Amino acid sequence: MLRPAALACSVFGLALAAPASAQSLSIMTVPVVLAAQPLAQLPVDDARRIGVVRDTAGADFTNLRFTIPGRGEFAPVSAIARPAVDRSFRDYRRGIARFGPFLVLDSRRVALVDETGHDTPAVFAAMRRAFPDLVQVDMVECPGTRDDKANMELGRMIRAAHMVTHVPPIGSVRSGAVELFLAGVERDIADGAEFAVHSWMDEYGREAGDFGENAPENLKYIVYYREMGMGERQARAFYAFTNSVPHAEALWLEAQDMRRWAAPAPAQAVVEPPAQQAPKLAYSDMTFS
Repeated sequence: MLRPAALACSVFGLALAAPASAQSLSIMTVPVVLAAQPLAQLPVDDARRIGVVRDTAGADFTNLRFTIPGRGEFAPVSAIARPAVDRSFRDYRRGIARFGPFLVLDSRRVALVDETGHDTPAVFAAMRRAFPDLVQVDMVECPGTRDDKANMELGRMIRAAHMVTHVPPIGSVRSGAVELFLAGVERDIADGAEFAVHSWMDEYGREAGDFGENAPENLKYIVYYREMGMGERQARAFYAFTNSVPHAEALWLEAQDMRRWAAPAPAQAVVEPPAQQAPKLAYSDMTFS
């Protein structure tokens, strides 16, 4: 059953100062211990070390793309052994370090406890430098994102690091945070976890249905789901499902509802690039969802 307090307190954040698209469905605040909140840009050498390169000049470190030699942006997902999911109980009010929306629990496990934004990919990179053995993201209180473009870059970083995603029984994954959940090379959902999806909305008030099926504004999400291991048909079906309710509403899912979308790619499967790549948009890409 969905938690009544979550439904009663739903607030849709619209970061109108941002010039792009975002997906965020804020509901509650989870108390956390703030040990530190370092913000750091991602140096080029570090980016190359973890398989990330900048695709634009300058200091905009959210413009990242992931490359595998000889395969462009698409990697054989199952080529590296996947870590086992750790389902042991954790106190998500305590951690050993705080990096933006991430609360580091120990050397191998980190919790996501807030929405993501423009700077989160750089924050994630800084966290990985400080804690290189992290293998699992526990998704606890995840209202979404203020910047869809940065959020998908973060998802690609999670996938490139071969991390697993786990939603504990108290976990709430909403809006753009669902994209981050799908980034795990293994995805685990405990009974009691909840999810919420709805259409994104850009700063002009436009939603997914206001664009053609293969318009760049829509196709970029299909490309992302393909990179996360979905086939073309499944990626399009899932995207249509997430947009089945308008931005002003939310479709709530229980654990068993989301598990059918969360199955990992078959063993030894290779994620091939889709037939049509999403063209880059001329403007900053942030949508409210």
